[in-house]
This record gives sequence, structure tokens and C-alpha cells, in this order.
Amino acid sequence: MRAFGNHIFVTSLASAVLFFLYAPILVIVIFSFNDSHYTGLPFNGFTLRWYVELFHDRQILTSIWNSVYVGLGVVAISVLFGLPAAIALDRYTFPGKTAFRRIVLLPIVLPGIITGVALLSFYLTVHFRLSLHTIMLGQGTALMCITITEVFARLQQMGKSQTEAAVNLGANEWELFRHVTLPGIASSLFGAMLIAFSISFDEIAVTFLLTGRENTLPMTLWSLLRREVTPEVNAVATLVVLVSVILIVIGMYASRGKNSASYGNH
Repeated sequence: MRAFGNHIFVTSLASAVLFFLYAPILVIVIFSFNDSHYTGLPFNGFTLRWYVELFHDRQILTSIWNSVYVGLGVVAISVLFGLPAAIALDRYTFPGKTAFRRIVLLPIVLPGIITGVALLSFYLTVHFRLSLHTIMLGQGTALMCITITEVFARLQQMGKSQTEAAVNLGANEWELFRHVTLPGIASSLFGAMLIAFSISFDEIAVTFLLTGRENTLPMTLWSLLRREVTPEVNAVATLVVLVSVILIVIGMYASRGKNSASYGNH
């Protein structure tokens, strides 16, 4: 700690930075319980009415379902293409392997607006009608790298000993995947799925450019905020933050689970 100076100073600085980053979210949470039709002081009293009204708002409920639908599709795409890619990177040697590992990260490293514009141009070129499915494909393309990187890291931790032993015992590719690879990467794969779903649920840059007539929750909130910030919007935002934090924490814990260390003992 001496290398970073005084302990109290460093702690205070870190606390100030965290407060600066999360104070706006804290304000949203507090005013979601304010018994007032307007977001702002004074705080007239504690109420849950905005959460009750939220679950009677057809527009918001429909957009929540659309976001869940898109998120599930994104998870399916990321697993369908990301899982085989991660296994191929770990198990096989092929030309351009190193370049592929770097290129696969580009969609999430690039600004979302760039990815969205590129995909929009592609869809317009092939005359593909914009809908929830175009959002799904766009986000799935970008978030596929999460599955690839998380699963590949877990495969590297597992090593080759179990795979080689299974092959020597006569296991075919399906038996090897089912009895050795899948149990070993299960927690990492589950964590990657939760993280991908959480990011997809909140994503707006790609969604804004690829959406059709049906809106996801971020787009609905955006349209509402253009008119006025209401306590109902604060209630929705609070629930989204809560669910996102839970999913990401569970996903990170699962993907970095300590149970991977036990693989070498079997």
C-alpha cells in the first residue's frame, strides 16, 4: 500500500470515484419510491404505486417481453456459434488461429454505433426487413465473443489430460463432448450466457439502428424520456439495474468458478 501513498487518501479517492459513478443510479432508485408525479425534490413520501402501475402498463410490459425474447435469441446464437469456435481454438491448429482469436473480439471492442451502421447497411443491401430478429442477429454477432473467450479460458484451465485419456479409451467426438468437455465448461458456459443476456437486455446503440416496428425496453424508455422523466420510468430503470447486477454477478462468479480447479483431481 505504501507504493500508492496514504491508505486513508487512497480509500477516500476510491470512494469519491465510486460515488461519482453511481450517484445518478442511486438518485433513480430513491425517486422511484417518491410519492410525486414528478422526479425531483421535495420527497413527498414513500410509495410503491409506481411499481404497481408499471405492471399495468401494456407498452412497457410488451417491450420487456421483446427484450427478453431478443436476449434469449442472442444467447442461443452466441452458444450455437461461440461454443464450437472455443472448442476449435483449444483443440485444433489451423491457419490464422492467432488472428482469429483477435478478430473475434472486434465486434464488442468497436463502438456499438459502428457495428449498428455496418449491420444496417448489410440488411438494407440484401433487402432484409428490420425487426426483432435483426436486433437479435446484430447483438448475437457482437456478444458471441463473450462465449468464445469465457469457454476458451475454461478449456485452457482444464488442460488436455482428460481429453487424451477419453480418446485413448475409445471415446468418439460426441462422447468426448458429452462426458468430458461439457461437464468441465458447464459453469463457464452458464456464466457467459447470463452475461450475454444481461448486456443484450440493456443494449441500445445497435438496437436503435436495427429496430423495426417493435421496440425493446431500452427503446421504449428512450421514447418516454424524450417527453418527461416520470417516477414510473425510474421504477423500470431500478428493476433493470437490479436484474442486470444480479445476472452479471452470478455470471462472473460462474464463469470464474473455483470448481474448475477440481478438474485436475479427477
